[in-house]
Amino acid sequence: MKRRTRRHASSTRGRLSVLTALTALTLAACTDAPHGTDTRAVAGAAPAPDTAACADGDCEITVTEPVTVRFQGPAGPATLSVTDVGPNEVAYTVESGNGRTKGSASGPGQGCTTVLRENGSGNSCGGLSGTRPGARPDAVVIRVAAGTDGTARLHIVSP
Repeated sequence: MKRRTRRHASSTRGRLSVLTALTALTLAACTDAPHGTDTRAVAGAAPAPDTAACADGDCEITVTEPVTVRFQGPAGPATLSVTDVGPNEVAYTVESGNGRTKGSASGPGQGCTTVLRENGSGNSCGGLSGTRPGARPDAVVIRVAAGTDGTARLHIVSP
């Protein structure tokens, strides 16, 4: 009898080991991400950008989530609020004095340029070149470009 009990116990331990291994494999395969998505990229996302670098109205930063950037505009303090960031898409609002303008773009290589002046602003959205925007007299130029990897590249250029 003892021998039979031992075999049964060892057989039970073997079954438990196999069951534990299968459970672990099944749980490892469970995810909300679509098949083929590397979720490690999210865990290793870039650190938060140094938005204080933009305070003087001249910077270039990359963001991965909504953020508000404060800077010196032609008519005093201004803010650039990125409201949406995703693969090939970006949306933002610029506020300065009593004025406000919005822009959004979606698609590979797309983005917007806002020219902020003391008495108003203008927007243009569409395909962007890879070069940094140039300074303009008496204006702050803001370029917001959507990245394919879910980032947005922000350029703020003062005269």
